[in-house]
Order: sequence, then C-alpha cells, then structure tokens
Amino acid sequence: MVLPERPSSGKRRVIIVGAGLGGLACAMAMHHQGFEVLIFEKIKNFLRLGDSLGLGENALKLLKRWGIYEEIIAIGNKNPNMNIRRWDDGKILAVQPLMDMAGYIGHRGDYHTAFINRVLALGMEINMGHEVESFDEESPSVTLTDGRTFYGDVIVGADGIKSKTRELVLGFTDAPKSSGYACYRAYFKGDILKDIPECQPILDHDCLNIWIGPDMHLVQNTLRDGEEFNWILTHKDDTDIKESWFQPGDMDDVRRLLKGWDPLVTSAVNVTPSCLDWKICYRAPIPTWVSKSGKIVLLGDSCHPHLPTSAQGASQATESSAVLALCLKLAGPGNVPLATHVYERLRFDRVRQAQLSGEDVRNRWHNALKDLDGGEEIDPDDVKIKNRWLYTYDAEEDTINRWDEVSKVVKAELEAGKISPLFGEDGPPRKLLVRDAYGKIKSTPQNTIPLPSLSV
Repeated sequence: MVLPERPSSGKRRVIIVGAGLGGLACAMAMHHQGFEVLIFEKIKNFLRLGDSLGLGENALKLLKRWGIYEEIIAIGNKNPNMNIRRWDDGKILAVQPLMDMAGYIGHRGDYHTAFINRVLALGMEINMGHEVESFDEESPSVTLTDGRTFYGDVIVGADGIKSKTRELVLGFTDAPKSSGYACYRAYFKGDILKDIPECQPILDHDCLNIWIGPDMHLVQNTLRDGEEFNWILTHKDDTDIKESWFQPGDMDDVRRLLKGWDPLVTSAVNVTPSCLDWKICYRAPIPTWVSKSGKIVLLGDSCHPHLPTSAQGASQATESSAVLALCLKLAGPGNVPLATHVYERLRFDRVRQAQLSGEDVRNRWHNALKDLDGGEEIDPDDVKIKNRWLYTYDAEEDTINRWDEVSKVVKAELEAGKISPLFGEDGPPRKLLVRDAYGKIKSTPQNTIPLPSLSV
C-alpha cells in the first residue's frame, strides 16, 4: 500500500511510532476521539513473546468504550483469587482477589493480538517493517529508513523502553542501569507437567500463586485449565547491563536459587525446558515527556515504565492514551503544545504513584519473612498488593474535570515561554500522594520523592 505522506481525510493526523500494547492503545484512543491515525512499527513480524500480563479495571473501562472488552476478559485467568505463599512450605499467607491485584492476567502475546485485531477492525493499518530514522519537530514529521517522510499534527513516541523518541525529547542518550534485580521467566504448555503428581493442585484449573522469600519471589500462573503454565522468579542480580538485557537463562542457576523451596512449584520448575534471563533496569523519571516544539510526545514505557510488581504497566499506558487523545480533542486544532503539556501534567503524579507502588510491593515481599521468630505469624495485609485505589479512576472523566484548571496554567506558561518541568526545583509546587507499606496515604513534597524508577 502507498501511504499518503500528508493527511488526506481532512482530519487531524496522529503519527504513532511503535505498535506494542501502548502504541495500539493509543491508536484506539485516537480513533475514538476522531483523529486520523498512522502507525509505524520497525519489526517486520510480531511473535507471541513474553508471558503474564495484567489489565486492571482502570484500563478495562476504557477498553470497553473502545470496543474490545469481551475479547480481553476472555483471555485472562478465570480464578477470582490469588494466593500469596511462604517460600519453603507453601503455607498460604494471604488470599487476595485478582481484581484487587492486577485484574485479568493472561499471556502478553494474546492481549497484543487482541489489540492488533481491534485496531485493524477499526480501519487503521499497522505499517510493519517501517523504522523511523529521524524526526522533524516543527513540521512535525518522521523520516523512515527508506527515505520517505510523513507529516502529521502530532507524533507519539510509543516505542518502548529503548525509545528513539525519548532520546529526542531528552536531548541525550538515556542508557539503562542495573537495578540489582533480574527475573528468570518461563512460559510453556502444561502437558509437560501432566504426569507430575506434585503439580496437579496448580495444573487442573486456572490459578495464580506467589511464593515470597528473603530477597526473592516467584509468581506462577496457570491458564486455560492447565493448557498453559508460566512462572517468573525475581532475584538479586548485579550483572552489568548489556545492549540487550534479556537472554537465554540458566535453568541450573534457577534450581540452585530455589533449593529448599515448596515442592508444589519446584516440581514444575525442575522440568521446565528453558527460560529467559531478564535484567530489571533503572529508568529514572524524566522532567518532560514533550519535545521543545510541543509536537512530539512520549507515552507508555518510553516515559513511564513500571516494575512487574506494579501490575500496572499496560494499564497505565492505556490510561495515558485516553488522556492524550482527549487533551488533543479539547485543545482543538492548532493547539498541540497546549494539549501535550496538559497531558504530561495530568499524568505524571499518577504514574509515579503506580511506579512507587510496584517498588513497595517488591520490597515488602522480599523482607516480610526476614527476622521472624519460629512460630511468628505475619499480618496478611502486610503482603498484599495495594492496587484497589487505582481502579476507581476514570482517565477520560478526570481529564474533562481538570482540563480548565490545568490548561489555564499551561497556557500561561506557553505564553510566557517557560514551561515548568514535571519535577525539580522549578517544577510545580504540588504534593504527590504516596502509599506506605500498609496502603495508607501519606502526602510528600514533590521535590523530595526518590526519583529512580524501575522497570523491565
């Protein structure tokens, strides 16, 4: 197909770089608000990559409006609860509804396929094997490696944690740094386990179990009544980060780490044919998600990556998509910088809270059982994920309610030629609500928040 280099429909055009979950959520959100959408993805063919992923109610209410709700809930884990267990004997320390934890948990590849199918059904084309070589801020436009240039009204960088767009916004290369943690991850057909007696209690139905121990935790997920099985082991790791931070894993090392752990899960791990070694990297929050012209903007992992323990990475990218699309609509033609700067101002505090929540969960899981007396019990609430507060939020409703107030401030800053950064000494003098280890809200001055953010 010959793509039109300039908008041809009379509608404002949004160019999206990247067709992962964030980019495709953005495409659906933009279509919902009436924009023409042009999507470029450098990969030539998608594979069913990854393992477990959750979509919470905060994302599902948006996906329902965009016409994909039934397909999404059909993919996820059907068990209403998850169990948090002690590492050595498997004793259940807490039972938590899945919808309080991560929502519907399914295979990342299946969710991605559902997003792709919905985007195509809405009449948008995903241009595969089209890599963006460079950007022009003022036009704005993207030039592909084949030399063609495409123009739009705004460019959205949804190109992941290795985002080329992020480098343009920052003005320098932002290399990942080791967090001191890594994940071994495996996903395989459940029939491998059918003759192992110890596995049957977690194989014959959809279920989710999490084993927590000193400095480690393991998440196990069974889907399709045992047809598919996966586990993710998070552990300390000081290996230097390479250009590619995932690689084939060492199953002998996995078994060494899990020596003495509950046979309910180690019986499955011991026959796992292979795994990936995935390094968890620092990605510090950045002071702006918007380029100097205001016409190129970041979304999802390119600006707010999350730890797996946040169980909110895809959901927050979906929220950001809804907010950005609505900001562009409310700002009206010719006001892209106003829209993009309001968008980042509306989103930063909330995604930062979700990021910190993921760090808090990991730290609580890795420390909850340390220094306990032999018969001492822990409070189940101390090991639960504290995500329920995230789910009542409606990204579109919040944007409409806050648009007048925030857009007034941003408009004045644009007219003065001085946009405040998202944090720092020159940032807005606002408070950020942060939850402590027990789920209680505490108000912390924006400039005192610990800035390093973790993600895979």
